[in-house]
Amino acid sequence: QVRLAESGGGLVQAGASLRLACAASGRTSFRYGMGWFRRAPEKEREFVATISWNGGNTYYADSVKDRFTISRDNAKRTITLQMNSLKPEDTAVYYCAARQYLDASIRSAEYYYWGQGTQVTVSS
Repeated sequence: QVRLAESGGGLVQAGASLRLACAASGRTSFRYGMGWFRRAPEKEREFVATISWNGGNTYYADSVKDRFTISRDNAKRTITLQMNSLKPEDTAVYYCAARQYLDASIRSAEYYYWGQGTQVTVSS
């Protein structure tokens, strides 16, 4: 069983930055692809960013490309999402997710473990 815990959400003004973190615990080698997804009010969950097990491959949603950066520290079993130049449309609950395979994926259906989420609110 793998447990994921997100942290770092909050309320910020447009243009500000936030850094989300996700810590994995339980019986895990952490050798798998990880991702960030988000769900805005009254919208479907959407892909944000993903990273392969060794950090060699990363992919981003077009809406966050060049503003968000995903990274990981396998020794600490954590991934982070650095979010810069935040916009009101980035407001959502952000979820960390883990696959059971090494590679990254943009498809939420390919993730097996999910965190509880952390709220990010960006005011205009």
